[in-house]
Amino acid sequence: MRFPATRLRRLRMDVRLRDLVRETDLSPNRLVMPLFVKPGRGLRREVSSMPGQFVYSVDTLVEEAGAAFAEGIGAVILFGIPESKDDRATGAYADDGIVQQALKKLREEVPGLLRLTDVCLCEYTNHGHCGVLQDEKIVNDPTLELLSRTAVSHARAGADMVAPSDMMDGRVGAIRRTLDEAGFPDLPILSYAAKYASAFYGPFRDAAESTPSFGDRRSHQMDARNRREAMREIALDLEEGADVIMIKPALPCLDVIRESCQRFDVPVAAYQVSGEYAMVAAAAERGWIDRRELALESLFAIRRAGATFIVTYFAREAARWLSPAPGSASKKNKAVGK
Repeated sequence: MRFPATRLRRLRMDVRLRDLVRETDLSPNRLVMPLFVKPGRGLRREVSSMPGQFVYSVDTLVEEAGAAFAEGIGAVILFGIPESKDDRATGAYADDGIVQQALKKLREEVPGLLRLTDVCLCEYTNHGHCGVLQDEKIVNDPTLELLSRTAVSHARAGADMVAPSDMMDGRVGAIRRTLDEAGFPDLPILSYAAKYASAFYGPFRDAAESTPSFGDRRSHQMDARNRREAMREIALDLEEGADVIMIKPALPCLDVIRESCQRFDVPVAAYQVSGEYAMVAAAAERGWIDRRELALESLFAIRRAGATFIVTYFAREAARWLSPAPGSASKKNKAVGK
């Protein structure tokens, strides 16, 4: 008989043993903090649908990023909100665009920080869609030119990695060619390779002021019912030159993250999106759940599925939670294994 010779609780009853045999770990250098930046000065406006998250001006963003870096967060990803928008998304690739300004300042003030940029047009178009419109339909190939110009503009301003999130066909290849021609052959591309059309994006669109003025984004973002299609998207992006692939959203796509890690020998990122954050924040505010415990449990689930790193709005909090003071484990925890 296996019982009582096999008692799995033996390795759970002491917190030191639990730490020793733990299969999945997480550290602040596995987290990327999203930051929203908008023209102005001294701006730090809380996003109503994402309590605890803010839209910054360049000066306050640099302060926030510097503080996060000091706490162990090694990377940020920038999302820009321009002063004005038009049908060609000119603010996305302008030399003095808001993301370009933030990149230059971060390079000066927080030089050790890894600077990622979102490459998409939805925050910059007056219609809120991710590309060039023709008769209220996104035209794929003309959009690739603007995305490529945006990526090069970010590279020149100091981006360490560009992350196209638009889901246009062929955009990774177009961006790779343009970066190479512009003298940036070593700049890596993090592709949002499997980005699903999702109800979890609502708070982000609130923060980024990017809600479509009509229709939706189902013509290019993936159907949440499909898994095999995600593998095709990833394979195509890797063929075109992607260095890292991203799955978005994270928790609803743990199966996609897992299969991606098993099938492709590349780093796999996951984006714990605004709706995932907002649900935890809202429930915690009402006292229904423990914010810290649920946030960490969800992050560990994403890592357990195989994600190499996670883009998360909990990044700065999690960095504090994951770095307890030496000797902070209590006698009670050791005794009962809490």
